[in-house]
Amino acid sequence: MENCVFCKIGAGETPATVIERGDGVIAIADLNPQAPSHVLVMPLAHHATIAELVENDPATAGRLLATAAAIGRKTGAQRGFRLVINSGDDGGQTVDHVHVHVLAGRPMSWPPG
Repeated sequence: MENCVFCKIGAGETPATVIERGDGVIAIADLNPQAPSHVLVMPLAHHATIAELVENDPATAGRLLATAAAIGRKTGAQRGFRLVINSGDDGGQTVDHVHVHVLAGRPMSWPPG
């Protein structure tokens, strides 16, 4: 997508702190972290929502979750971690490119806050 910030990051057109990259996914440090460790994991190819990704490219959806879980284990291995996927406007998604938030480094309460 022409104006998608995550597509531009994946293409190297917009700078980001890359944590991991490979096999169709990229992980970057979140610019507005909500935990001591806050990483965003996204597919390099544009898919607006998790439902769209699962329908159109289930293999990448699996790699997306596997990468997010691996990062979570590295950053929150002792105490645990949280994976968050917002989907659509009512789901709180603010960037129309599916991404997983990997949060770790502090106890996570529900509701968040």
